[in-house]
Amino acid sequence: MSPDGSPDGAALSAARRSRELAGTVGGPVVDVLVVGLGATGAGAALDAAARGLSVVAVDAHDLAFGTSRWSSKLIHGGLRYLASAQLDVAHESAVERGVLMERTAPHLVRAQPFVLPLTPLVSRAQATLARAGFRAGDTLRLAARTARATLPAPRRLSAVETRHLAPALRSAGLRGGLLSWDGRLTDDARLVTALARTAAAHGARILTRVRALELTSSGARIRDEVTGEEGGIRARAVINASGVWAGDLVDGVRIRPSRGTHLVLRSEALGPLPAGLHVPVPGETNRFVLVLPQGDGRVYVGLTDEPVDGPVPDVPEVPEADIGFLLDVLGSVLDVPVRREDVAGAFAGLRPLLDTTPRDRPGAGARTADVSRRHAVLTSPEGVVTVVGGKLTTYRRMAEDAVDAAVAARRLSAGPSLTAALPLVGAAAPHVLAALRAPRRLVRLYGTEAPAVRALADRDPRLGERVLPGHPVTGAELVWALRHEGALDEADLLDRRTRIGLVPADRAAALPAVRDLVGEAAARRS
Repeated sequence: MSPDGSPDGAALSAARRSRELAGTVGGPVVDVLVVGLGATGAGAALDAAARGLSVVAVDAHDLAFGTSRWSSKLIHGGLRYLASAQLDVAHESAVERGVLMERTAPHLVRAQPFVLPLTPLVSRAQATLARAGFRAGDTLRLAARTARATLPAPRRLSAVETRHLAPALRSAGLRGGLLSWDGRLTDDARLVTALARTAAAHGARILTRVRALELTSSGARIRDEVTGEEGGIRARAVINASGVWAGDLVDGVRIRPSRGTHLVLRSEALGPLPAGLHVPVPGETNRFVLVLPQGDGRVYVGLTDEPVDGPVPDVPEVPEADIGFLLDVLGSVLDVPVRREDVAGAFAGLRPLLDTTPRDRPGAGARTADVSRRHAVLTSPEGVVTVVGGKLTTYRRMAEDAVDAAVAARRLSAGPSLTAALPLVGAAAPHVLAALRAPRRLVRLYGTEAPAVRALADRDPRLGERVLPGHPVTGAELVWALRHEGALDEADLLDRRTRIGLVPADRAAALPAVRDLVGEAAARRS
């Protein structure tokens, strides 16, 4: 352990980035170069490093800059894929959910209850179908060998129980509800940060702000986005895990992005929410809008599934049509509808779905909501391995398959994947986490490192103060991110290491204090 409580080798910082970048560009050949540091790319870096391979992983921006920070923060058990007969995807999802909840990240993933209200808009036949689906989902849990103590059983709720779990629901015509459970992340971007740091602890070089300009079978031409300097990284195998941008780096890879939009509401807009909500989309049999309380004074409402054409932006914009759709569906079950002016923020992510339509009919075929969530690992004629598709829940399996393909294509000497049983930084058994002397909120974010984060505030009471009134993030968390989690600037802190930036007004209010902390960190390094 380092003096301030971070596991040896797991601390990412600006100083480490500069040192390792200097030793990598134009340096000795490495076994594996990973391009993209979302969940799949960071997972691939960890998988390869844990097998004993030398690894460099780069991203043009920050950890979790792309799709991996825009999810619903859910670790799905695969229920929706049963309805479309994608049994293999459903089982894989349930297995990977269990791996995260019970072995690799129990500090970041926990059980989340959801209520599906049985309103007059839900027919008895639809209710019967939904209840059968939840039972099937519980069968998936059993097949994946996830303990009942980890995920409780689904059951029928009375109207009184339903209103207790979701007081904002309209009582007129409410017949009760269906209670189900799934996995939920404290924060998706924090999962990526934990993956990257665990990879670093196993020897991987994690380099943010390094853009891959060109990929070949023997490495990449890159540009340091901090200094503008260009150079090369030599590697025996190259894995392209750049998500919706994968087709920009490898010919023949066609991505069909799908936009998933979420609203951010203040908690008072919906009142107390001990459980999340599944709100059926009118006219759809297997599609729901999710309402997910965050525990930080905010609630997320999502999500859409709309095809996106044209160039892929760095940060997707949220169209008013998506906001209106989500508010309309949410309003169908509420006693007092949420108004447009109650929307404090909104965010959208682009799913990197593989386009399998004929080349003479690009973009034709099924809606993106119907496109398979199976992931694909493609090896180009030059030997570059690309991994696309899938979803956040199955990032580990996607990473494993990508590394397997790279090892096979380049005939590297490596054993099988170890990541299904490899705890991430901060992970521990539930009884160990429960005994930590730190606030429960910090334990859910940092696991076994929570006491070290708290100790920063104990040594400097100024760091114990909240960065923003009404929001729980403190200065100690930001300093920890700068020293140990690879954050380089204000955007890294506001938009990824914390989620303050999801509400523009909160971002603006917190920016001066965050800027001061970044400046102090820079002065400390110089």
